[in-house]
Amino acid sequence: MALKGASTWGCSKPHPQLGVASYHSGLIGNLRYDLNKCRKWECCCLGVLAQRATTAVEDEKPIVPLVESSGAADGTIQNDSIGFHKDLNLLSKPLTAIDISSPSDGSKVRVAYQGHPGAYSEDAALKAYPQCETVPCDEFEAAFKAVELWFVDKAVLPIENSVGGSIHRNYDLLLRHRLHIVGEVQLRVNHCLLGLPGVRKEELKGVVSHPQALAQCERILNDLGVVKISAHDTAAAAETVALNCVRDTGAIASSRAAKIYGLDILAERIQDDDENITRFLVLAREPIIPGTDRPHKTSIVFSLEEGPGVLFKALAVFAMRNINLSKIESRPLKQRPLRVVDDSNEGSAK
Repeated sequence: MALKGASTWGCSKPHPQLGVASYHSGLIGNLRYDLNKCRKWECCCLGVLAQRATTAVEDEKPIVPLVESSGAADGTIQNDSIGFHKDLNLLSKPLTAIDISSPSDGSKVRVAYQGHPGAYSEDAALKAYPQCETVPCDEFEAAFKAVELWFVDKAVLPIENSVGGSIHRNYDLLLRHRLHIVGEVQLRVNHCLLGLPGVRKEELKGVVSHPQALAQCERILNDLGVVKISAHDTAAAAETVALNCVRDTGAIASSRAAKIYGLDILAERIQDDDENITRFLVLAREPIIPGTDRPHKTSIVFSLEEGPGVLFKALAVFAMRNINLSKIESRPLKQRPLRVVDDSNEGSAK
């Protein structure tokens, strides 16, 4: 097995009988002892990040004031939408990396997330910090930089989905930026089909949303026979439908996004898999000190040299100490070339 040029993420949970404090210090020491003992392979610990225990999955719907139209209602959809246009311009615009210039005043916790107002990431931020001030960012990296430069206090970013799998971009950004995992949020995804007021779902000819949301609702979209249109995120799709006022175009987004952008919910829970859960990480500049009152998760990044059984030896370090690994993720090391290995276990860089 050729593993040169791959970094491995391990997420572990100590045995309930093990003290967390001794687990952290003993784990690093034992890792170094066992790895130095074996000369044929090498395991380099790049970082140990403490992470709070997982919060329970709840189908929460954070309360957001309904955006009301400011024009007089005359019974036409066009005038209603114009009223929403005026209010939509007051929503926070996603930050870019170059917009981050000044820190917050410290009056409340400011939490960055990727997407537009009404995105599922904002729902996760509000679940973690119900009284927080959410700050939208246009890209994942902008959220990382917002925390590093003290513009916000925390960032809540997705790391994996039960249907779509891991978000590899954020794994790579965790290695690039010096932030710490201080919490975790699990959010149940409830996709809704949204449309302009008065539109029926049978009238739709196209549906816009994030590519993953479109893939997760493939069954109903195929039944409707609509054209699938990709968007940057689900909330941006809802905003696009509200602004363009095209009656035959719908969006897939959350129920909270429907309230924010003044859209009707044409159908709820349209995802193919009911158990659609996204796990988010809470990131901060400083790590937390885990207590001993409950088990905590620890994330470790290490690299392996090429050789037979090197991954088995690395995992044996945890197994011999009764430490449970809840997830393993492998990422390529960009500074090392990919090796093509033949039957003799000898390969050359390509």
